[in-house]
Amino acid sequence: MTVASDILESIGNTPMVQLRNVVPPGSARVLAKLEWANPTGSMKDRMAKAAVEAAEASGRLRPGGTVVEYTGGSTGISLALVCAAKGYHLRLVTSDAFSEEKIRAMQAFGAQITLIPSDNKEITGELINDMIDAARRISRRPGHWWVNQIENQDAVAGYYPMGEEIWGQTAGRVDAFVHSVGSAHSLNGVAKALRRRKPDLIVAAVEPAESAVLSGKPKGSHKIEGIGIGFIPRHWEPDRVDEILTGSTEEAVGMCRRLAREEGIFAGTSSGLNVVAALRLAERLGSGATVVTLMVDSGLRYLSTDLHRGGR
Repeated sequence: MTVASDILESIGNTPMVQLRNVVPPGSARVLAKLEWANPTGSMKDRMAKAAVEAAEASGRLRPGGTVVEYTGGSTGISLALVCAAKGYHLRLVTSDAFSEEKIRAMQAFGAQITLIPSDNKEITGELINDMIDAARRISRRPGHWWVNQIENQDAVAGYYPMGEEIWGQTAGRVDAFVHSVGSAHSLNGVAKALRRRKPDLIVAAVEPAESAVLSGKPKGSHKIEGIGIGFIPRHWEPDRVDEILTGSTEEAVGMCRRLAREEGIFAGTSSGLNVVAALRLAERLGSGATVVTLMVDSGLRYLSTDLHRGGR
């Protein structure tokens, strides 16, 4: 352990744990990387730092400038951390479809919020496009730089180190990587880094069953924050993915509750969906193989939602 020179240097090098109690007998080993160990409690710290630093290096973002972005929350919180540490202003567009904790956290770091109303707190492609349009309008102001995460290829580089961390933590024993898709940057970045080491790695993308557009099905509404944006993201690379798995909001919520009570892992909804999909693949691969997935963020971000209310 060393002393970080600032908060941004503490991003990454997150722990990994083996799931024990939710994995059926005879399945592959399932490992979960605990990305809530990043400073804001989310893997998005990685991409926020990479995107901002690339904009600084290219001159798109200058000292005293204002960063603009649309967000379901986690990217916004991570950008707010980076902007606070670097001294930039930040304007974020989000919606009441996302948890109250996320909005409060963005404001705590000093972000200015524009809130787009949703239809009954449902996440839809139309809502995401409304948020994107609002961010685009704000970004036209002088001295403003728009991250535009779905279009921004610089964000991918933030996830290359995670692939290297996974390789080192497993001592090269990883057969499959399973992860849900929002912008596709984290899936692309981790998979690319791992396939440099292991070309025959199995890569499985995951999306909500209610809006399985990557699988060629109609868009729909769901309540799994951060993924399933209702349209195919620009940097989605289907040729680099071996299969696409789906799971419902109900399955994701149920798995989150099981993880908390049976594994002591307190995770958000997209993490629950990651495990649902990882377990399916682990059953097919059987004992002797290793499947890795991500705990994207902490369940602490969802206490105001229905995620951890009620019974099993």
